[in-house]
Amino acid sequence: MTSYCRPAILSPKVQQGESKQSFPHCIKQPCSFPKIPQGRLLKSQRKITMSSKRHSIVPPVSQSGPKPPVQFSSSITISDSALLTGTNLIAISSESVIHPRAKLDSLAGRINIGRRCVVHERSVVGAVGTSGRITEAAVTLGDYVTVEVGASIEAGDTVIGDGTTVGVGAKVGAGAVIGKHCTLTPHTEIAAGEVVPDFTVVYSNGLRRPDRRGIAELKNKGQIRQIDVLRRMIPSNPAKFD
Repeated sequence: MTSYCRPAILSPKVQQGESKQSFPHCIKQPCSFPKIPQGRLLKSQRKITMSSKRHSIVPPVSQSGPKPPVQFSSSITISDSALLTGTNLIAISSESVIHPRAKLDSLAGRINIGRRCVVHERSVVGAVGTSGRITEAAVTLGDYVTVEVGASIEAGDTVIGDGTTVGVGAKVGAGAVIGKHCTLTPHTEIAAGEVVPDFTVVYSNGLRRPDRRGIAELKNKGQIRQIDVLRRMIPSNPAKFD
């Protein structure tokens, strides 16, 4: 399509009949724009491709350290950029999801992850606490547990009960026992050896309240839906860790 420049406004003399030839710039002329050959793109244009698979924007983590023995269900989803290290067994049960850049460290003892758990990016399960003690079971996650981004669960017979959510940046100390269907809100800290009763909501300022006991089934259904989405988004490569 040809574009035209806007004509200049004529002076009164021109409007009264004076020749327009003395004002060549006033005549409509097609503007000259460079033509782009068909099939080529301008330098400022970029071809953007989309992928249905989820990739982390966080820089890759180092894969240094001993390679632990593993016991995986055939139905888990684990990113090949997750970090598994240590010398003790890491067992992950059916339909659980391990995000990119999540770290499972079995140096201080065995790690057991139950069914339909989700361990998010930059979280650490099995972090060696200040005591540095070695135990038979470093960390045990029950079924339907969620460990959110940047959370840390220290090793030392630490137990997270079924259906519990460990919030963003939360920290669970070594030997703590968190009951079933609890919620640790973002940046909450649970002291080493502390026991949190079932159905408890713990806030970062230390306040606590009981949660409704009828929510367990609803939370589990939500977890199943979330896992169904994540399994389609995260490229899984369990064979890398064998």
